[in-house]
Amino acid sequence: MRVRPISPDLLVTELAERLARTGTPGRLRVALDGPPAARPDALAEALVDPLRAAGRPVLHVRAGDFLRPASVRLEHGRTNPDAYYESWLDEPGLRREVLDPAGPDGSGRLLPSLWDAAADRASRAAYVDLPPGGVVLVSGALLLGGALPFDVTVHLVLSPAALARRTDPALRWTLPAFARYADEVVPASFADVVVRADDPRRPALVEAA
Repeated sequence: MRVRPISPDLLVTELAERLARTGTPGRLRVALDGPPAARPDALAEALVDPLRAAGRPVLHVRAGDFLRPASVRLEHGRTNPDAYYESWLDEPGLRREVLDPAGPDGSGRLLPSLWDAAADRASRAAYVDLPPGGVVLVSGALLLGGALPFDVTVHLVLSPAALARRTDPALRWTLPAFARYADEVVPASFADVVVRADDPRRPALVEAA
């Protein structure tokens, strides 16, 4: 393996070009996986316009809009790292409302958000039709451990020291969950694209030698 330093702008350009070239039956389902400190949502947002310019319709879905209700999510407390790791994300809902409809035999009728975690109620979002050839970008944390059906996976990885340094103090209770994810799932070993994101100004692509 080799690590190739790259600028943030060039990273977006290369990822967009790769995704624009990737063909699948129907629509392309892309995971942008990483802890909040790696800013996967921001990377997804940056990819939207280049992909549209390349002729690919795009929908960006945030995993944070597919959390379980507080009664389930916070059953073991508000700062339980094991619950955060195992049960915060509503994987069945994400699959039912986004990934399956975007799949080869899917309808293309996607729900961009399911749950408003701040208000703790359904988001009441309207369905969106993503045409064949479209790309759905799903961004968020801990996306690659549950066998969700993605066509392309991008994993943003930080060293433990960088993750601890860059994580908001209010979210440092999540650090054991990310350590567990790295040990049990090892997403950097199988993701299609691995980006080292210790310094947001100086990312690097991990590539086969």
